Amino acid sequence: MGFGVNLDFDALVNTIQNFEGVLRKNSIAKVTDSLKEVYNINEKILIGFGDDSSAIDINGDKAVLIAADGIWGKLIDIDPYWAGYCSILVNVNDIVAMGGEPLAMVNILSVKDKNVGDEIIKGVIDGCHKFNVPMVGGHFHPDAEYNVLDVSIVGIVDKNHIITSFDAKVKDKVIVAIDLDGRQHPKSPLNWDTTLNKDDEIVQGQLKVMKTIAKLDLVSAGKDISNPGILGTLEMLLESSNCGARVHLEKIPKNDNVSWEDWLRVYPGSGFVLTAPEENTDKIIGLLNEFSLVSQVVGDVISDKKLYLNYNGEEKVVFNQEKNPVLNLK
Repeated sequence: MGFGVNLDFDALVNTIQNFEGVLRKNSIAKVTDSLKEVYNINEKILIGFGDDSSAIDINGDKAVLIAADGIWGKLIDIDPYWAGYCSILVNVNDIVAMGGEPLAMVNILSVKDKNVGDEIIKGVIDGCHKFNVPMVGGHFHPDAEYNVLDVSIVGIVDKNHIITSFDAKVKDKVIVAIDLDGRQHPKSPLNWDTTLNKDDEIVQGQLKVMKTIAKLDLVSAGKDISNPGILGTLEMLLESSNCGARVHLEKIPKNDNVSWEDWLRVYPGSGFVLTAPEENTDKIIGLLNEFSLVSQVVGDVISDKKLYLNYNGEEKVVFNQEKNPVLNLK
């Protein structure tokens, strides 16, 4: 799994804890605290803040999933085409991570530079084709003082088969699933690109397998791996579920050409952290492996509200929910 003899475990843990993709999540709590009084005023919301998307009851067997992502301005500056493409990827993953089917998207695009806007749109178009999800409308500011892209997505899910971040159970196993067949984006190395040059059928199959896993009720909780990286994403799930985990670094699936420092911070084209009863793990891993998602049990869910990382007989606390949570939602 790509271990080097000179792996500095202390430095690795420090890098994860101080990763910008982790630290910038702390400000979310200020917004959610302010919005609590209006979050569920119609009493149709099925889950709380902290998940990949919101689930709305529509008085039947189905629920509507709604999510939105604003693309990091730094990514637009680096590669506007890639930013447009990723705006589709991240939204689609938010829906499928919950066992849902993406239906359609809208966007808000603000540009000060026409060429940048044109490249963003090219990326959006290619992303829609790749993931087979339409872009059906939105709003355009052609005379803005900045370049900004925000996308919102709607999906649908079986109401009784939603994968949430809130239901991990003590003694569950932790599974990391990630497509290892990819590349670090040449201009943004913490983007692990596994979709752009891959066959559309394979990419769309990776999305559909999460719906299968949801319908079979195999997992207790799950999230797609996003900006905080593998362990930061797992920590968000654990905080929502009011529990912790003990993870073994050497069990995390990894591409051997990427350093651990980068690998634990990458935003993958397709990757998930899941928790499940031990008796379900072989079935889950088998389903995921069929679609090039290399999956492995990497640890256990525990009652202590800390995320421990083990390597070579040494154990360190990466996140402590009382001292350095990622989301800190209450």
